[in-house]
Amino acid sequence: MSTSQWEIREDDLSSRSTRDLVRLHLEGMHAHSPPGSVFALDFTGLTVPEVTVWTVWSDGEIAGMGALKYLGDRAGELKSMRTHPDFLRRGVASALLEHIIGVARARGMARLSLETGSGPYFDSALSLYRRRGFVGGEAFADYQRSAFNQILHLEL
Repeated sequence: MSTSQWEIREDDLSSRSTRDLVRLHLEGMHAHSPPGSVFALDFTGLTVPEVTVWTVWSDGEIAGMGALKYLGDRAGELKSMRTHPDFLRRGVASALLEHIIGVARARGMARLSLETGSGPYFDSALSLYRRRGFVGGEAFADYQRSAFNQILHLEL
């Protein structure tokens, strides 16, 4: 799918660019989260059948990534949203979020949820999610509330 300047494609994590962005994402999560508070999926978690990964490209360069995990019972979880540092504040995450929401709806999901952290490192992402209509709510799946994590939901 092409969204203005962005090409969004399903990704199998086989390219070096994608794998490097996953590594960058995991490093950032661990650097800005308390021990035991990182629930980001590693390569194994991103390649299970319940997870679909998309990457965003611009002129052959990776601009971002995101994933949708099917939780069952018409529910999905937004995972691994990351914009490449070279593409920050250019609409990558917004375009990808709209794409994932559209796929979730097309797959019959009624609710999309996410878990993320607190603090300045997470503020831009939280702002994006809230602008799009995600609201704070109860823990889901295996998550438990903590002083650090935030749980958001979007009814589809």
